[in-house]
Amino acid sequence: MKLYHSPGTCSEGILVLLEEIGADYDLVITDLKQAAHREPEYLRVNPKGKVPALSLGDGSVLTEFPVIAFWLARRHPEAGLLPEGLEAEIRVMELTEYIVSTLHMRGSVFAMKPQKFTADPAAREELRAQGRAVVAAGYERLTEQLGEKPCLFGSFSIADAAAFYLLSWKEGIGVPVPPALAAYEERLRARAAFGRAREASDRAAA
Repeated sequence: MKLYHSPGTCSEGILVLLEEIGADYDLVITDLKQAAHREPEYLRVNPKGKVPALSLGDGSVLTEFPVIAFWLARRHPEAGLLPEGLEAEIRVMELTEYIVSTLHMRGSVFAMKPQKFTADPAAREELRAQGRAVVAAGYERLTEQLGEKPCLFGSFSIADAAAFYLLSWKEGIGVPVPPALAAYEERLRARAAFGRAREASDRAAA
């Protein structure tokens, strides 16, 4: 497998999942800050011009965080990234999709990059406020789901990988993180797979 990854983006979560399952993979840095995702070479891999993209051994490519995460979890059930049973699995997928499609795309993007949508300063501030409100509500939802558990569904799942990358943007988003979520993020960062993912990203970017 080959993961196309840009440090500091949602592909961080997929990199963590690859380390959690102990996969044999190659890591290709596709730096969004350098517009590498718009280069013809990368567009041949993923015409959407986004990361993450996961190239499989047969030459096919998976895109979109929830899809890649689900595929990895189902392909490697021994890693326990999805719970057993359809109902429990669907609840993990439901929260993962909420983090990606709502808290990321409607929350953090508006909060951190309103200039992508308008040149008007007042409209930018309105978008920023809307994005922060979405994230604040999301933090409440995640805190409720977490409760007293070590991870969102008890044991580590693909939803935690999504929550991790969102929480890693907290300074840019500008919404205070509830203490329970801050402690949860620290627990995630302490996992061995997270350390290996950071090291792999640093090596590939060097």
